[in-house]
Amino acid sequence: MTKPNQDTAVLHAILDAAVDAVVVSDQIGTILRANTAAAKLFGYDGSEMIGQNVATLMPKALADIHDRFMSHHVTTGEKRIIGIGRDVEGLRKDNSIFPLHLSIGETQIDGEQMFVGIMHDLTNRKATEDALARSQRLDAIGKMTGGIAHDFNNLLTVIIGNLELLQIRGADAAQLDLIKDALESAEMGADLTARLMVFARRGNLKPVETDLRTLCTQTLKLLNRTLGEAYRITTNFAADIDPVMIDPIQLQSALMNLALNARDAMGDGGELLVSIENVVIDDSYMAQEIDIEPGNYVRLSVSDDGAGMSLEAQKRAFEPFFTTKFNSGGTGLGLAMVYGFVRQSDGHVTLYSELGLGTSFGLYFPALAKPDTQARMKSPTTGTEQSAPHGNAEVVLVVEDNPKVRKLSLERIRDLGYQTIEAENGDQAYQILKDGAQVDLVFSDLVMPGKLNGYDLAAKIADEFPKLKVILTSGYASDVISGTLAHSKPFEILHKPYRQYELAHRFQAILENR
Repeated sequence: MTKPNQDTAVLHAILDAAVDAVVVSDQIGTILRANTAAAKLFGYDGSEMIGQNVATLMPKALADIHDRFMSHHVTTGEKRIIGIGRDVEGLRKDNSIFPLHLSIGETQIDGEQMFVGIMHDLTNRKATEDALARSQRLDAIGKMTGGIAHDFNNLLTVIIGNLELLQIRGADAAQLDLIKDALESAEMGADLTARLMVFARRGNLKPVETDLRTLCTQTLKLLNRTLGEAYRITTNFAADIDPVMIDPIQLQSALMNLALNARDAMGDGGELLVSIENVVIDDSYMAQEIDIEPGNYVRLSVSDDGAGMSLEAQKRAFEPFFTTKFNSGGTGLGLAMVYGFVRQSDGHVTLYSELGLGTSFGLYFPALAKPDTQARMKSPTTGTEQSAPHGNAEVVLVVEDNPKVRKLSLERIRDLGYQTIEAENGDQAYQILKDGAQVDLVFSDLVMPGKLNGYDLAAKIADEFPKLKVILTSGYASDVISGTLAHSKPFEILHKPYRQYELAHRFQAILENR
């Protein structure tokens, strides 16, 4: 038999070992106990939650009705929410709202009614569901579009064939002009359906082994003349690029589409960066993207410093006939064709954009195997998979305005043996440093709201805290960011998405050079 104090110690240990948040409150909602997972989930320190009302963990709309529900239950015993798990929203200390699953139980201790809430964070699940829904919507649109295009092609075959027969059989001059106009219109319709078939992944691709560097260099020569002197094209091609199996004509068309879209977004002038590099897709990346197989890929990135895209535009960017170019007569098929071509080539497309700063598209194509391809993830000295070197409890200040990305970054950095402090923007991070926080490294996003973006924060740190190291990170290509947020001081930039061992080695390298 265990003693009461031993039972209590075991209970505390169980609560703190739980991966889900557990909160205990009395009948008026005062928090009596919150485990470590609860403090972490809601962004509080240690026992900071104790004594607060559970309503502080809820958005206003839910908090307004919570007391009424609980009072009704205490008075009548009616169980509307007790014992019934449901999906709700939680409110963190920083006022960010996130989805969670809530289960509530009750008990009585010494005549006092107690409630226990168990909460599971649904942020990652909801993000995956949203991404899957977008993918399924595009697939459904593709199937419908392909069917319509197929039937329309049959109609056009009959129309074009009969017009050509009339032309061959000696119509008079007036009729020949009418036939010629009709044939040109029919051929335009055939071109439209061909583009729709590409989106539907039913295009007649002719893939060959291709060196993306050579093909892109040839295409960019044409683009230089097409875009004009107001637009500067820069390239960043890695030295050793794996070959890919693609249709060169479709790749050129995709690159042209992305470049012309970028030109429209940049207005009177700007910079376009085209970069190519080998990448490895692993579990860390698949936590951020779905519908892509792990393995070796070649990534073609096309980035601009134009107007950027709204979240709504990003969600619908690849849908056929969706366009934001209402005044310039855009068809809305350019990005749909790019998407269809890459997917039919067993690849993957990513889109990263910020209003007022620019847009970056990533086209991922499966790399053809070379003798050294499988060695890409190997250590040059041991031949084993690269391990992620761990820190020695150094303190890293993580600065990121996106709550989901910030949470993931904090977990990845802690797993590497570092302590963390978090800030949601550059202004807050700067104040933390001014207040005397002992920090060894600042890891900051570039694009953030507020007075200080990532470069501004890094510049202030270089001036006021010269011994403090800084690594910046961004989903944009670094050259475009450098042009958009130009600064006199160079800073290290880790390009998103990055692998865990890349993060670990970059941290180790910069901290060893202190």
